[in-house]
Amino acid sequence: MSQVTGKAIDWKLLKRVMRYVKPYKVTFVIAAFLTVFLAVAALVQPILTQKTLDDYILTGNYNGMVLMIALMLVTLIIQTAAQYYQTYLTNSLGQSVIRNLRIDVFNHVTSLRLKYFDRTPIGVLITRTVSDLETIADIFSEGLISIIGDLLLVIAIVAYMLICDWKLGLITLIPIPFVILATYVFKEAIKSSFQEVRTQVARLNTFLAEHITGVSIIQYFAREDQEMRKFNEVNEKHRDANIRSNWYYSIFFPVVEIFSAFSLGLLVWYGSKRILSDQEMVLLYGKGVTPGLIFAFIFLLNLMFRPIRQLADKFNTLQMGMVGADRIFKVLDTDEVVVNTGTLKPEHINGEIEFNKVWFAYNDENWVLKDISFHIKPGETLALVGATGAGKSSTINILNRFYEIAQGSAKIDGFDIRDYDLDFLRTQIATVIQDVFLFTDTIANNISLNNPAISRERIIAAAKEVGAHNFIERLPGGYDYNVMERGSTLSAGQAQLISFIRALVYDPKILVLDEATSSVDTETEELIQTAIYKLMEGRTAIVIAHRLSTIQNADKIIVLDHGEIMEMGTHQQLLRITDGYYRKLYDLQFNSTGIRVG
Repeated sequence: MSQVTGKAIDWKLLKRVMRYVKPYKVTFVIAAFLTVFLAVAALVQPILTQKTLDDYILTGNYNGMVLMIALMLVTLIIQTAAQYYQTYLTNSLGQSVIRNLRIDVFNHVTSLRLKYFDRTPIGVLITRTVSDLETIADIFSEGLISIIGDLLLVIAIVAYMLICDWKLGLITLIPIPFVILATYVFKEAIKSSFQEVRTQVARLNTFLAEHITGVSIIQYFAREDQEMRKFNEVNEKHRDANIRSNWYYSIFFPVVEIFSAFSLGLLVWYGSKRILSDQEMVLLYGKGVTPGLIFAFIFLLNLMFRPIRQLADKFNTLQMGMVGADRIFKVLDTDEVVVNTGTLKPEHINGEIEFNKVWFAYNDENWVLKDISFHIKPGETLALVGATGAGKSSTINILNRFYEIAQGSAKIDGFDIRDYDLDFLRTQIATVIQDVFLFTDTIANNISLNNPAISRERIIAAAKEVGAHNFIERLPGGYDYNVMERGSTLSAGQAQLISFIRALVYDPKILVLDEATSSVDTETEELIQTAIYKLMEGRTAIVIAHRLSTIQNADKIIVLDHGEIMEMGTHQQLLRITDGYYRKLYDLQFNSTGIRVG
């Protein structure tokens, strides 16, 4: 629950939001000035109308009446222009603020550790970055400045009515305390409703993001009807939350209309009575209730009840903007960012890797890696094998500093990986994973990742080395072929080849292959194996594979089981261990099919 739900406005939070206004303080000042101006200028038309009716129309002064009408037209034009610029500036200010905030949020989210994403649904982050940020824009366009303007307008109207005739003003304003009470009740009710709407929006986004991403699984297992029923439940809760908020509006607005009509009735009743009794006083002293004053009061009542009707809604808009801001700042305040205090950026990396008594856990002390130690010389290839959950992927995640180790040390060229600048470290390690991710962009941009330092010639040369140039050239547009989301228009093998080109163009010193050939056909695997040999030349490599046939030439093989090193050696050395883990894996894969390898 947001920290702003229990109080009217969290001023500390608002102050933090206002820091994003500093680059646009001139716009803010002009918008604030126009708001005050419009509140004061709203009184001009009723005053001019009163004067026109009492001094010119009722006295038959045609020329004076025309002059006053012309003056009213001029003031109306000025007010219209001021209203236009005030609306434009407040909306522009809101959009400028959320633009900068969205950049900060995106930069922060992309710098968070993978651990944060392990427990945070993507749909929630999308809601924070899109929907919640839009509510912050409303703080300026429909919230804070607009509320100040409405309050100033109401105060100005009440003050003018009391100054003109305090008795008539007080009688006319009798329903106002009841309107304020109704407004408060509505505000509290709609606040709770809005919070429920935002919660349901986040749930809906989370459900859609997850199920659209996993639509193939739904179709593979014919789960469309079951998942549709789940979606209907989520969607109905979203609908019900919105209906509840609309229900409060459907009660509040008619109530305000009733009180508005009651005020108007009191005005007509008491005003008419006063006109009849004040005729002599008006003639003698020019004071008292006149038809022009009654008309002006009617005008002012309409002006006053309009912002009162909107005030509760705008206040809740402000509150929901504050709730959105609170959620956004909670994301920005998340400290699960990889600490980048390293400064090492050597001109050359040899690629020597050493793990020394490394312990690692994703949660508390549920150890995924236990006392892991190994050494890889520059240019050597290390293979990691073991059952699912043995700790293979965790080992390479540590090397990239996606997760931090709990005990021990991991070193490259004799220096702790935390001593290296994080960006530099990751540019020296290229990782090719089984589930290749491709962005909705051209093939060339998916290879270079929009790095201007990587030329088209370099991309084509790398594609030729990998053996992917021909298939890319056959695509419509070649290297400018637009890949759909997650590479859905390419086969698994084609996407995998593109990931190899991506690794090659970045010329890493350390290569990580995580199940890089497990999801491709035999023909593509031959291409990839050729590409792997090219990539491995002069580079240190860590290979994770279930297919033992792909790692038999590795300089060292480590067998992991439940986070512990069970065996270490070359392919031939491990085969000699009769009852060893590696030998059992080998026999399981090859002897059951009558195939002997190595």
